[in-house]
Amino acid sequence: MTTQRPATRRTVVRGMAAASLALPRLARGMGVARAVVIGGGFAGAACARALKRSTPALNVTLVEANSIFTACPFSNEVIAGWRPIEAQQFGYDRIAADGITMAAQAGTAIDSHARLVTLADGATLRYDRLVLAPGIDLNFGALPGYDAAAAQKMPHAWKAGEQTLLLRRQIEAMEDGGVVAISVPANPSRCPPAPYERASLIANYLKAHKPRAKVLILDAKDTFSQQRLFEQAWQELYPGLVERVSLSQGGRVTEVDAASRAIITEFGNYTPDVANIIPPQQAGRIASLAGAADHTGWCPIDPVTFQSTRVANIHVIGDACLGGGIPKSAAAANAQGKACAAAIISLMAGQAPAPPKLTGICYNTVAPGYGFSLKGQYRPKDDMFAEVEPATTSPVDASPETRKREAEEATNWFRSITVESFG
Repeated sequence: MTTQRPATRRTVVRGMAAASLALPRLARGMGVARAVVIGGGFAGAACARALKRSTPALNVTLVEANSIFTACPFSNEVIAGWRPIEAQQFGYDRIAADGITMAAQAGTAIDSHARLVTLADGATLRYDRLVLAPGIDLNFGALPGYDAAAAQKMPHAWKAGEQTLLLRRQIEAMEDGGVVAISVPANPSRCPPAPYERASLIANYLKAHKPRAKVLILDAKDTFSQQRLFEQAWQELYPGLVERVSLSQGGRVTEVDAASRAIITEFGNYTPDVANIIPPQQAGRIASLAGAADHTGWCPIDPVTFQSTRVANIHVIGDACLGGGIPKSAAAANAQGKACAAAIISLMAGQAPAPPKLTGICYNTVAPGYGFSLKGQYRPKDDMFAEVEPATTSPVDASPETRKREAEEATNWFRSITVESFG
């Protein structure tokens, strides 16, 4: 029996360097090796850049229909009026300058046997390895009465952009004394703490501008991430402004009526002045077209290589994959993108990838200068990721100085991850 030494950062980097040296020899025998990444968010952009930087000889194409990426982290501050939407927007010029080919179209079909991606204009891209990083799609069919048309009256704002601004405008137009209702789905969901951060920041706006108004959370869960910290903040900062109805109290939304703005739950109906409906989610559509999504709507993967367990030579990263304990967050997506790139370089060079160790962090801001965080490390276990040890969270009794420092750390983290992903 042999004992495998745990991979350190040095051994992983050494392995990537060896793989990057081996790949050009592979490329000379087969023509230039080709990697295609579909999806230009935090996962896809990070993966494409890491692939090209580690192995410049590799032909890397990033497929992304939008010329501007609008980031979800910090978009709750846009809703609260603290931040312009432009601060959330990033282009792809620096990625193209890295030598990555940009295909500014949607991927519409994947032939995994021929290793061929079809684009919206009918053009095709061949690949040796394909990475899917499509993020989420809203599962409109899972909530009766809610579809794309209903979202124009009852915005989800769960994909940042025009929906973010629509929700902001509705809150600004609401009369003092009105109610903003937030419908929160069950997990798995993108960034599980984000609805509660959103409730906090809306409460902050209401406290300043509409003090007789309130926020109502209709929740399909009984418990949620960092619950004690959020509830303490609501009691301390927004007494009487935030009310939460949990699953066991009848908070799960079962249907909506956009015409009357009615929200139907198991125990009663609500007609708020502003309805923010966050529906159940699933992997982005291209994952289903590729055959990578299973009956859950998400994509099972091998957590060492991020390869789909359903389709050969396809990797899935970011929010679209079934990651187990690792959250669907920008930090996790970015970490997965870089780890997936390292695995692909090793596989192309005929080497066994080192099991990744990923770090995920989630910051929440509930008022100016008041933030807290959750940090975890994750390793492959069985067919998913599991926490290496219990995640660390901010203490409930933290000092105001600590809260302020974490709010500043959140801002610095966002600046760092967007530079790393988009340049």
